Amino acid sequence: MAGIRTSPLSTLGQKPTTARYWVIVFAVTLAILSYIDRVCISQSAKRIQTDLNLNDQELGWIFSAFGLAYAAFEIPGGWLGDKFGAKVVLIRIVLSWSAFTALTGAAWNFVSLFVVRFLFGAGEAGCFPNLTKAFSVWLPHKERVQSQGIMWAFARWGGAFTPPLVVLAFSYMNWRYAFAVFGLMGVVWCAVFAYWFRDNPQDHPSVNEAEKELLREVSSQAEGHGDVPWAKLTASKTVWLLWLQYFCTSFPWYFFITFLPKYLMEYRGLDEKSASQYAVLPLLFGGFGSLFAGFVAKWLNAKVGSVAIGRKILSVTGFLGGCIFLIVCINTQDVLWAMLAMGMASFCNDLNMPGAWGTCMDIGGKYAGTVSGSMNMMGNLAGFAAPAVGGYILQNYNKDYNMFLYIMAGVYLVGAAVWPMIDPVTPIDGSPARSAEA
Repeated sequence: MAGIRTSPLSTLGQKPTTARYWVIVFAVTLAILSYIDRVCISQSAKRIQTDLNLNDQELGWIFSAFGLAYAAFEIPGGWLGDKFGAKVVLIRIVLSWSAFTALTGAAWNFVSLFVVRFLFGAGEAGCFPNLTKAFSVWLPHKERVQSQGIMWAFARWGGAFTPPLVVLAFSYMNWRYAFAVFGLMGVVWCAVFAYWFRDNPQDHPSVNEAEKELLREVSSQAEGHGDVPWAKLTASKTVWLLWLQYFCTSFPWYFFITFLPKYLMEYRGLDEKSASQYAVLPLLFGGFGSLFAGFVAKWLNAKVGSVAIGRKILSVTGFLGGCIFLIVCINTQDVLWAMLAMGMASFCNDLNMPGAWGTCMDIGGKYAGTVSGSMNMMGNLAGFAAPAVGGYILQNYNKDYNMFLYIMAGVYLVGAAVWPMIDPVTPIDGSPARSAEA
């Protein structure tokens, strides 16, 4: 009957294959690796400080070097994925960051370590925008936000269990050799990914005709698109506000992957092993926040009758909750309860993640890599700013960690104020907004 769109099953008489879910598996494993390689330096910080004779402010700049380079190269990394496809760009990214993870162990002073960590950030830039690009051409709309939730959950969990993993590695080798071992893992991922992945699911031998039909509309976005509408992108109020809210998400969160082990040892008085165990909690809880948001989004959107309103509710709730729980943490003496409160702040923080990245796919369309790269650029400018601010406070205000945490809580309030003004569903190219599904 004219006007009725039939399903792949009824049209072709076969059930769609599930090859597309292997893209989620690749994204999850890469997200875990990326956070292991990011977080291992925070658990190693005290040893590195001692060996290289670094003060707290210098350590803050070392942490910031990654964020500065990551931010600077994030838009080019996303644009390259839009132009040439995610496959070749992701392989280049993983090989680059693996090399500089290994070379971290060869640093001999502040300057050499700063340069290596800067190049590490430059090498990793574009990772998540290109995974988002892959999602945008391999997954139908209704599966995208849930998949972002799964990916970010495992990214956080990879980071969560890195501190104990690093402590375990230290029982067999020094920090220099540990970085070399962590760097090797990305090479294995690249080999498997290069063999299996295709930029366009229509070209993959494991995708049957029914799954190709299921993905036909989105896979058309796999073609190279170097002609990014920069004027529309930079003139979009939603894009600017999306950048700001992601800065507000990332600024407090970077504490969890930089100064947290030092905070637990210096402010909470824990030894290295105990600190590594408590340091699991914020990223562990953050992973559950991403997973919860990814799966509750569809139900919430249906409940309120709007994707836009559903995303705003989750994100505003997350920012406000993050602020409240950080203040609870500051004013709690018992280390377990304080870290549970910090864990809940991280849980609330990550309620924003699937919706923010889903918004990049929805408003970016075939330019999803560039839009998400620009958003992640702002997040990693926060990754540059937060450690620098933290290092300055610790060096010049007698290690006043609470001052740093109050600043983080204030940043969360800014994020809560921003989200109601964002239009998270209207594409920047002027095509019609989506009104259904998560």
